[in-house]
Amino acid sequence: MSTNPLSNAAKPKRHHILISLGSNVDRQQHTQKGIIALAQRLTGITLSSTYESEAVGFAGAPFYNLVMSAYTDMDIAQVCRFFKDIEHANGRLRTDIKFAPRTLDIDLLTFDDTICVEPVVLPRPEIDYHAFVLQPLAELVPEMIHPSNGQSYAKLWTEFDRPEQKLWTVDITWSLV
Repeated sequence: MSTNPLSNAAKPKRHHILISLGSNVDRQQHTQKGIIALAQRLTGITLSSTYESEAVGFAGAPFYNLVMSAYTDMDIAQVCRFFKDIEHANGRLRTDIKFAPRTLDIDLLTFDDTICVEPVVLPRPEIDYHAFVLQPLAELVPEMIHPSNGQSYAKLWTEFDRPEQKLWTVDITWSLV
């Protein structure tokens, strides 16, 4: 019996990640391009519904927002660079202005159950205070537990008390290719 030396080699670890995507500039085009670019390097992708919301923190066009569940063998820093590359390829300009129009905004919300502050704060704080992040999470992975507070996303959404943040679903079907 021969032994394959590669069979014992360490396989890359698959990490479960949750991602938020948003756009308010040519939003259907940029969201679709972002999803396709993400699908080129991620596996096991599922998407929430698409939600439309008013711009938060500035006067601007409404946003499309959704959450993606996926798997990757990249580490956190590689994932963040990958997201920034996709944003840049879609015309995202980085400025000192925090609240501004965006062609594409891709944020890593969670990485397995990791809690960290470097290379990025995880879980992402916006989960707790932006309806456009929490509602799609509660829809997509309702029973999944938030790594920091131990509550399910469904429970967090039912207890969410920010009525000024209005969302409505948009009937769009996205392609992964």
